[in-house]
Amino acid sequence: MKRYGMVIGLKPEKIEEYKKLHAAVWPDVLEMIAQCNIRNYSIYLRRLPDGCHYLFSYFEYTGRDFDADMAVMAADPTTQKWWAVCMPCQEPLKDRAEGQWWAAMEEVFHTD
Repeated sequence: MKRYGMVIGLKPEKIEEYKKLHAAVWPDVLEMIAQCNIRNYSIYLRRLPDGCHYLFSYFEYTGRDFDADMAVMAADPTTQKWWAVCMPCQEPLKDRAEGQWWAAMEEVFHTD
């Protein structure tokens, strides 16, 4: 199992819409997340001192090939529709790695 932390900006005018979307995530999207070996998935919202709002996500990946599982998810038509409604709410970080939407974070501590 590998733990992942990610961060992305959230447009202030889209906060309530984003919360509403995630209060009722489409069942097929949740099923795809599970099918792609993602467990214990959480998203947190915080306004930081720079005045911007950020989403911080955490999940655990239990599969054997992360890139292949993420390709399956990205090819799913329902997931594509879900992303199409969520992505306009988000503001990707300018310094994210090429090909990333959410910027990966480095794990510096963990305890069970």
